[in-house]
Amino acid sequence: MKKAILLIFVICLLINTNAQDRITGQTFATRSEVIAQHGMACTSQPLATQAALDILKAGGNAIDAAIAANAVLGLVEPTGNGIGGDLFAIVWDAKTQKLYGLNASGRSPYDLNLQYFIDKGIKKVPSHGPLSVSVPGCVDGWFELNQKFGKLPMSEILKPAISYAREGFPLTEVIAYYWKSNSKLLENYTGFKEIYMPEGKAPAKGEIFKNPYLAATLQKIADSGRDAFYKGEIAKKIVDYVRSEGGFFSMRDFADHHSDWIEPVSTNYRGYDVWELPPNGQGIAVLQILNVLEKYDIKSMGFGSAQYVHTFVEAKKLAFEDRAKFYADPDFNQLPIKGLISKEYATERNKLINPDRAAKILPAGNPEHGNTIYLTTADKDGNMVSLIQSNYRGMGSGMTPGKLGFVLQDRGEMFSLDPNHLNKFEPHKRPFQTIIPAFITKDGKPYISFGLMGGSMQPQGHVQMVVNIIDFGMNLQEAGDAPRICHEGSSEPTDEKMTDGGIVYLETGFPYETVRNLLGKGHKIQFINGIYGGYQAIKWDAQNKVYFGASESRKDGQAAGY
Repeated sequence: MKKAILLIFVICLLINTNAQDRITGQTFATRSEVIAQHGMACTSQPLATQAALDILKAGGNAIDAAIAANAVLGLVEPTGNGIGGDLFAIVWDAKTQKLYGLNASGRSPYDLNLQYFIDKGIKKVPSHGPLSVSVPGCVDGWFELNQKFGKLPMSEILKPAISYAREGFPLTEVIAYYWKSNSKLLENYTGFKEIYMPEGKAPAKGEIFKNPYLAATLQKIADSGRDAFYKGEIAKKIVDYVRSEGGFFSMRDFADHHSDWIEPVSTNYRGYDVWELPPNGQGIAVLQILNVLEKYDIKSMGFGSAQYVHTFVEAKKLAFEDRAKFYADPDFNQLPIKGLISKEYATERNKLINPDRAAKILPAGNPEHGNTIYLTTADKDGNMVSLIQSNYRGMGSGMTPGKLGFVLQDRGEMFSLDPNHLNKFEPHKRPFQTIIPAFITKDGKPYISFGLMGGSMQPQGHVQMVVNIIDFGMNLQEAGDAPRICHEGSSEPTDEKMTDGGIVYLETGFPYETVRNLLGKGHKIQFINGIYGGYQAIKWDAQNKVYFGASESRKDGQAAGY
């Protein structure tokens, strides 16, 4: 039986990822990059991409376009995002020639504390239901972005989403698949069926779905601003609903919510500055992994080789042990961010990597102190936005406040219930977050705005995109189309520990020789669909003065420009 399973796995690995042969292009590319002069939008659903382009053509900038696309995605792809979730963004501002970071993530309820879980005998924050909800940060994030950098009023920016919500839109294939699977899980939560399962079932591919409740909610936000969501009728409905379901939201939680403008952090990888946001997100894991990989001649190893996959996985394990220990809300902790992303620390951690053997258990270091959507937009003036937004587990907590048209996120699940952990549950605290936007600059100028969503796959995906482009010379589209690696089993910020080295999941396209050699190094190898994330990217070509766009071939998205 085991031999048969291995044979099937090997056959799968030998299948080329290309849909068909191409006359031009590179090995793994499924299609050409999109190239345009005046503006570019790359999102995971074509209607959102087109909404962004419409905003650009109407005089809006990249920031306005990103907000419009996000609003549409919350409607057409509720399986990954919506106004019940959080938002992070990195903005390249052409006027100041500088990167800005926005943390628009929400906090836990004031009225809920760690003792409640202890008294109830709860060992882990539930994945769904009222205990996992935190304040949605998305709407405040939109208004912060628009106020600081936008050109058009929010009433104009939200029009496409409102129109599609009222008139309806046809479901695309991948989103319809996830909608159906989420519905099976969440259909018994109060309010969910009424919004997302018309006629008692999830809508299928090609069916027209309308969400008049969301249209009304977005119209109130467009007319009355962010306070309509955080201080008015919408907030009261959310609070009343969650409390009726056994949760702890209060109006104070919403009234006190605010986003924070923060400084992105970076490391230089072979002459390119790779930028991420600091915790409470996991972006610095990307920088930690890159600092270790820079010590190896990755290019000479070759893409898909066992030595490259092994080195990548071991570097990932090192960073994720630190992720489990140190990544938390900086307002509650002194975090050693500078030490974690230093080259010196990477040198010390690299000593733990055995080039011939997979590590089963690794310690966190001791540095000195010192299902989600991703989209990216760019405009004619040189502004670029890298934005990620999420409900966390697909469609979130299942908590669907009456007649508002959206589900609340379940980010609170990411808190630890260990009273000694930096990421322990505390009132009015931001949980550890997985969603991370990214950006690359070269010599102080914008180069690539990109992201790759998907839980713990995100740092792994970011690193693989950087390595594919810089070390392996892939173009923007091929970098996303090339087969991916996903290691699962490292320690988590919720106290789960790595004890057996975890599992290396490989997409189709890796040769049998690689699999055989990895098994010889002690890795556990498996194949599985659907865990490798979703990618979007825009590159600025300073020589030709054009944008290149790329979109995830594994999903329903589109890169388009004008």
